[in-house]
Amino acid sequence: MTAAATRRVARPSGWYGMLILVATESSLFGTLMATYVYLRFQTAVWPPRGVAAPSVTVPTVLALVLVASALPMAYAARAAGRGDRRLALAGIACALVVQAVYLGFQVHLYFDDVSRFSPRLDAYSSIYFTLLAVHHIHVGIGILLDVWLLARLSRRLTPYRRTAVAAVAFYWYFVAVVGLFVTATVLYPSW
Repeated sequence: MTAAATRRVARPSGWYGMLILVATESSLFGTLMATYVYLRFQTAVWPPRGVAAPSVTVPTVLALVLVASALPMAYAARAAGRGDRRLALAGIACALVVQAVYLGFQVHLYFDDVSRFSPRLDAYSSIYFTLLAVHHIHVGIGILLDVWLLARLSRRLTPYRRTAVAAVAFYWYFVAVVGLFVTATVLYPSW
């Protein structure tokens, strides 16, 4: 048999596993964002009196930074696909730094908001903090996946690890796109 005849035709199972995870998580975020919109139209004043509308500039810049972090992950996935472990490690490490800085800023903003108004205050506060927390948790999980990949690839690049890099990159594409939607949703009162 030739190399072309033995080449894998279907995607690996790990890729489909990540696809299923992303589909279920899309449902979660869709439900949270729909809840935000529903509550918005059930409430006359949004955000309520005493709660300032969210700032637009910093969250928008941070969302774009998160989207930009998907580029080194795409680079890492391509490098891993070519069998270049060193470049895959560099791409993941670069993405990890950007993603960690993003999460650090977001957590700071989150706790700054908590100091100004409580998640228990009203429907706005509850869904606002829930939506942001769920997104931040997903970014944190992605960072843990990056660290896991760096540890695994530090030894060698196997076909299984190539699939893992591609699957984690796919996860980051999802998190970046969701980050845009979450940002647009919570900034809606400021438009």
